[in-house]
Amino acid sequence: MAQTLGQQRYKCALSALQTVHAIDRAIPILHSGTGCAGKLDDSFGNSGYISPQLYPCTNVSEKEIVFGGNDRLELLIENTLKIMDGDFYVVLSGCTSEIIGDNIEDVISKFENADKPVIGVKTPGFKGNNYVSHDWVLSAIFNKLVKPSEKKQKGLVNILSGPPYQDPFWEGNLRALERLVASLGLTPNTIFGHGRGIENIKKLGEAEFTILVSPWVGFESAKLLEDQFGVPLLHYQNLPIGAYESSKFLRTVGEFAKLDKEAVENVIKERESEYYYYIERFAPVFIELRIMSKRFVVVSDAQYSSAVTRFLVNDMGMFPTKVYICDDTPQKYRKIVEKSINELNYGVTAEVEFNTDGYSVHNEIEQLDFGGPPLIIGSTWEKYLAGKLNGHFLYVSYPIQDKLVINDTYVGYDGGLNLIGDIYSAGLEANVVQ
Repeated sequence: MAQTLGQQRYKCALSALQTVHAIDRAIPILHSGTGCAGKLDDSFGNSGYISPQLYPCTNVSEKEIVFGGNDRLELLIENTLKIMDGDFYVVLSGCTSEIIGDNIEDVISKFENADKPVIGVKTPGFKGNNYVSHDWVLSAIFNKLVKPSEKKQKGLVNILSGPPYQDPFWEGNLRALERLVASLGLTPNTIFGHGRGIENIKKLGEAEFTILVSPWVGFESAKLLEDQFGVPLLHYQNLPIGAYESSKFLRTVGEFAKLDKEAVENVIKERESEYYYYIERFAPVFIELRIMSKRFVVVSDAQYSSAVTRFLVNDMGMFPTKVYICDDTPQKYRKIVEKSINELNYGVTAEVEFNTDGYSVHNEIEQLDFGGPPLIIGSTWEKYLAGKLNGHFLYVSYPIQDKLVINDTYVGYDGGLNLIGDIYSAGLEANVVQ
């Protein structure tokens, strides 16, 4: 039986238009109803190379529903290629065009010899959400633009992570992952954000290996690079936040790349030395129990629920009261995600619940015993819950409606310090006498 969800944390499959949006000079073309782009690409004025309000769209109406929309789509692609300057174009189909049986592959085949590549992906909302369609879009792009290469570029490493924009911190996270990889003397290759685009996509097949930093999102497209283009895959399931996880990440990458162990340890030693210098400087703040509760709850997608829980336990010595994962993680990945979350130090374990209904999650959190003011980590919706429970609050995931995230990140050693600062700032603010 269908269930009504409150405070849903994901969008329909067509929202993979944001995956295209994040690639420099890539242009989405929508075969969908009017207004889909504006409703789905809620990136708060972040126009990128092209604004969501300007995406080419067939604006499917009653006429196309009755007579079909293939001719209209062909005309739209033809005119888009004439007037919109892009490196490649990705046609995305919505619910209406898929229900009436329009075949976008047939239409796109007519542009096989166009000056710029035209790629098609079926992304109707009834087939899934934007976490899974992120993989569909990347797989289609890779199949079209990546070529097998017998000659690999020494030290070149692809880095893939979660869906852009759906993760508000996506660009800062990617740049932080690049810096971590580069600190080992490797050359990172990413495809999203400033200065990255079609040339970096074409180099994916030349890399020595790919690092996927994600619990499950992006696995299918990263595996495609391995299976079809001979690029080995290192699947690192946890976003590295703080010293413990960042050092583990560097050791894992170094071992996979067969780097000199002593050189890797020297990098880690230098970074940890600076990290713990700041921890020691502010130790009196961290041990003051009146500032911050030792118990927390996370309400987020698998990526942040796992990363934040591991950081707060392994680096900060806090205790998870419960962890909620709201991205509709496919069943085949759930045990893997739960196991990853529970790789915690000190014998600590976390109760994990997969629940897409924010309303029921909030009702349950209100009944939990935190032994004092809770630390609640999640989205804008959890901010109001924290206020209701007189708790402390921190944003980590979509939706974030009252904070502008530009290139912020919690990834890496510096990112971990940023996260500690933001958490304890929330605690200090709550303890200020009004």
